[in-house]
Amino acid sequence: MPPTLAALIDTGGFRNSPVPYYSRSTDHDVLRSTAMSSPLTTAPESRHRWLVLATVALAQLMVVLDATIVNIALPSAQADLGFSDNDRQWVVTAYALAFGSLLLLGGRLSDMFGRRRMFLIGLVGFAVASALGGAAQSFELLVGARALQGVFAAVLAPAALSVLTTTFTVPKERARAFGVFGAIAGMGGAIGLLLGGYLTENFNWRWNLYVNVVIAVVAFVAGSVLLSRIDTKHDTRVDVPGVILASTGLFALVFGFSQAEPQGWDAPAVWGSLAASVVLLVSFVLRQRTAEHPLLPLSIVQDRDRGAGFLAILVAGSGMFGVFLFLTYYLQLSLGYTPMQTGTAFLPMVVFIIITAQVQSNILVPRFGPKLLVPTGMLLGASAMLWFTTLQIDSGYPRVLVGLVVMGMAMGSIMPASFQIATLGIAPRQAGAASAMVSTSQQVGGAIGTAVLNTLAATAATAYVADHAPATPQVLANAALESFSVAYTWAAGIFLLGAVLTATLFRTRADRAARLALAAPAVHDEAPVLAH
Repeated sequence: MPPTLAALIDTGGFRNSPVPYYSRSTDHDVLRSTAMSSPLTTAPESRHRWLVLATVALAQLMVVLDATIVNIALPSAQADLGFSDNDRQWVVTAYALAFGSLLLLGGRLSDMFGRRRMFLIGLVGFAVASALGGAAQSFELLVGARALQGVFAAVLAPAALSVLTTTFTVPKERARAFGVFGAIAGMGGAIGLLLGGYLTENFNWRWNLYVNVVIAVVAFVAGSVLLSRIDTKHDTRVDVPGVILASTGLFALVFGFSQAEPQGWDAPAVWGSLAASVVLLVSFVLRQRTAEHPLLPLSIVQDRDRGAGFLAILVAGSGMFGVFLFLTYYLQLSLGYTPMQTGTAFLPMVVFIIITAQVQSNILVPRFGPKLLVPTGMLLGASAMLWFTTLQIDSGYPRVLVGLVVMGMAMGSIMPASFQIATLGIAPRQAGAASAMVSTSQQVGGAIGTAVLNTLAATAATAYVADHAPATPQVLANAALESFSVAYTWAAGIFLLGAVLTATLFRTRADRAARLALAAPAVHDEAPVLAH
């Protein structure tokens, strides 16, 4: 029986080994699932698997790029609909918040009703929500449509990733597939800026939403043809109290951070929301410990390696999505770039994400594993952010380019390894929940990062203007630059914290070797679980 990728983790990372991956917190079904690559698998034939990857990747790209595609269009949309500077973050945050807060439910629905069905439903709903947003004539309708996009993205993303997880079971193919998927997760935001720039400049800001209808139609047709109709469903019920606790807790968290700038940190709406989020999220964890049908089985996150992978994805999302917003405004407002020029400026970062992700997945991850590569990517991300703090009003693009290249290498180092380890050793019946946790980490990180960094930047700009009155055009320009610098500095701190945490949490070579040795006898006595 050929080994799965889960059987390739040894003391150095992901090398050939006859012993499947094991974690202390993983139940018996997970041990059996690590041996699921066999002639009995029901995964698509080899020639179809790569078409399935292309379909899933297209859906994932649509979901991820929509977190940033409207960034380029925000100045035009703001002028058209007349909303304030502080309200503008909700066009971005509404999508990420709805997406992140409902992903766990979306993952459970995928496990209950089948990945193919939920994948197609997610595509249809996302297309309808995008059309509504494109036609919005008010700020409230635009934000509502963005939130509805997030709802259906929460259905679509777990189904897409769980299809990938259960389709690619051969180690070499799995590594390549996750290299592609991880690269899209890292570069989707940059592609959103590029595509957003083209659409805003050549059409108008509304086409940043209408374009999703086209993408969704293509993915729907391909998914209808390629995805297996033999779709395993599990007889589980939705943990309604868990859904309510998780969704309201995450909403309260981001809402509290977003209101710190306009109302002040001592306002009841701020500290009350943050305190409520802590209570709600702690209650959610306690609920999952005793729930008969938990929304998030705690065995998924209790594994050290897997938990570190989720954390890495959250940190990368926090630093990345927030900075996209400020670098976009710097290029347009400080350097005078058009929307198209702004989107094109991010292209080198996309290229370096692709190159780095492929090198990582096919060469470095099998040799060194995540304990070295993920913290290294975090340090590169922190370096890029600190470099951006040196940008001035008259800085040229070559100076911006250096930071973008380093950031591309950072995301290409963090995402593929984190995605692989975060979905490793998961029982098929929990594939949707685990996949949802991956996307939850990325999107909630983005929502929190955007809200926190926007609050800190706005506070810095206000303080700068107050200290340099009167507010001349030069003072206002310098205030904007100061606010961007503050955002970059805090983002660098987020990446540095991520480097420390991931270097600490990922298992050492000796620990992994000991666990593999303990797991071997139990797993070799088990029959394989079929991929589906």
